[in-house]
Amino acid sequence: MRICLTLTVLLVVPMLVASAQLRRNEPVDNLLRDLFPDAASFSAKEGDLPHFKAYSSAEGGAAPNIIGYAYWTTELDPLERGYDGPIKMLVGMDPDGQLRGIILTEHYEPYGDFSIERRAFSAQFPGKSIRDRFRVGDDIDAVSRATITIRSASRAVRNSSRRIARAYLTPPTE
Repeated sequence: MRICLTLTVLLVVPMLVASAQLRRNEPVDNLLRDLFPDAASFSAKEGDLPHFKAYSSAEGGAAPNIIGYAYWTTELDPLERGYDGPIKMLVGMDPDGQLRGIILTEHYEPYGDFSIERRAFSAQFPGKSIRDRFRVGDDIDAVSRATITIRSASRAVRNSSRRIARAYLTPPTE
């Protein structure tokens, strides 16, 4: 029995750790391209609130337009933690305050991807407005067994997105 348990731990735990680190070392340009497939180029990370800008292609000699912003939640809301540490997500937002998506690149949950179902969690954010509540059980589904982490991750997305919006977006006129 102990041999089976030991073998299971030795075989399964490294797979979970490798899966959790799957996108950690991926070049940021690939991640930005995933959030903004229609972008012609991206800026380097810049600003007091560190962010990347996604640009459209320039037409007729005009300057390219900004089609979105991308930012790491851990750089804008560093004290927001999951159950067992920071949750590093790259968030993409368009100039109207609509999220383009999130990419969860790093988290430290005791059960790896079993704790956070990456695809199901991330799939909730494209099209979400920064004006939404981002409340688990309300407009965010708890697609996980790690409720503390899901709540924290949702707050990190909301808070970092609103900080970027206040700093760089033009408020809507009504």
